[in-house]
Amino acid sequence: MEYVLLPVQPLTREAFAPYGDVIDTEGAQSFLINDGTTRRYHDLAAIDTLAEGGRPIVSIFRAISTAQLPLTIREVERHPLGSQAFIPLGDLPFLVVVAEEQPAGVPLKPAAFITNGRQGVNYRRGVWHHPLLAFHQGSDYLIVDRGGSGHNCDVVDLGCNYRIEAGT
Repeated sequence: MEYVLLPVQPLTREAFAPYGDVIDTEGAQSFLINDGTTRRYHDLAAIDTLAEGGRPIVSIFRAISTAQLPLTIREVERHPLGSQAFIPLGDLPFLVVVAEEQPAGVPLKPAAFITNGRQGVNYRRGVWHHPLLAFHQGSDYLIVDRGGSGHNCDVVDLGCNYRIEAGT
């Protein structure tokens, strides 16, 4: 089987900006609240759930199977009616794969990122991404996305096998 090697880069706000937001306290706007007993890291992601009468929902996803390297990426999904945020509830890195959308609506040019374990991501509405790629079975993620009627998940084949290897 033929592959295209997909390099993995550290997750940074700048590198991930075309796809959404990095949810992280590092470098975030913050201020003290509650008489100085709590630091609030404010407005970390642009949550977008109101299309076609949607509403924000909060869920917990628990990883059952885990991503093992080397890993082959063949398909991606997108949510055309709302953003989707993944926030780790432990200090465990996970893999993020996204793809640019071309004018015909087809995903192309995937990019792979590794979190530092404390970072989350918020995929903008319509951004192509791979489903959760957790390295640790039983790791939990707080998910903020859209609930409501309407078709909100498209899945497509990338037309090519992309391979992610350890150390790339």
